Amino acid sequence: MAIIKELVYLLVYPGILFLFVYSTFCEWFDRKLYARLQNRIGPAYTGRSGILQPVADFLKLLFKEDIVPEKADRVIFSSLPIVGLAAVVTAGLYLPLWNFDIRVTGFNSFQGDIIVVLYLLSLPTLILFLAGWHSTNFFSTLGGVRVLTMLFGYEVPMFLAVLSPAVVADSWRLAEIASFYQELPFLLIFQIIGFFVALVSLQAKLERTPFDIPHAETEIVGGTFTEYSGKKLAFFRLMTDVELVVGSGLIATVFMAGFPGGVLASLIRFIVKTLIVIAILSIIRATFSRIRVDQMVVFSWKYLIPLSVLQLLLSIIVKGMIG
Repeated sequence: MAIIKELVYLLVYPGILFLFVYSTFCEWFDRKLYARLQNRIGPAYTGRSGILQPVADFLKLLFKEDIVPEKADRVIFSSLPIVGLAAVVTAGLYLPLWNFDIRVTGFNSFQGDIIVVLYLLSLPTLILFLAGWHSTNFFSTLGGVRVLTMLFGYEVPMFLAVLSPAVVADSWRLAEIASFYQELPFLLIFQIIGFFVALVSLQAKLERTPFDIPHAETEIVGGTFTEYSGKKLAFFRLMTDVELVVGSGLIATVFMAGFPGGVLASLIRFIVKTLIVIAILSIIRATFSRIRVDQMVVFSWKYLIPLSVLQLLLSIIVKGMIG
């Protein structure tokens, strides 16, 4: 029975199948909301209200011509999209979505799993840099450099903001952090600063407006993705969609008390809370215009990092008061 549960967890929910289906739904939700905020219609024809448009886009790319630049390292160039997708899918498996004995076995939950998730969510950034660098294209290389430059801006505040609730909960295990705030939900009020810092950092990590600097079409054609086409580009797009879901799930776990209940209850809570996070990210995307890469780094070090340090100090004080 335990083996069946593990296989279901890996392959169905919250495994590969669920992440693929739900990530494409979240892309539709994001595109539809973003369009409405700009007084546009958004996806409308493929499926009811265009809900199948992301799936259609993915399938269309799978059957497009797949080109590898003549001077590129074929093995690295072709393997990077798969490695990136594998990293974010693996990160999704550590989100505490089921309340059954599998947690006790340590299969997907252990002390320090929050660090593992943050690490796995950092890998796509490095993969995008390598993708741009190994494309041997000027625009791709410039996009890769921008990816790496932004990393030094948002990664520190992201880590500090997400780890602040763990300090108060006195645990580095996602399931225990969520359980702690389910019992003491009023303490989440003291994490409001970290919540917004994490949201902005996630927006930058996903390279969404106003942080879509590495692939600015009006400046560097397509940046990192300039030389990617066909199924490789499809996997990169899917990687971004899954990263959006997992990043939103991580924020909902540590700042919104996770997803308590059985399989169905946790699924409903997961969908509702992640869609709330994605809606906020869409509002940010629709409100601001693209900034320069130097402005992004300055903004991170001038505002996001001081705020995340302030949140960490506040968490230490709260921990001292309740401990």
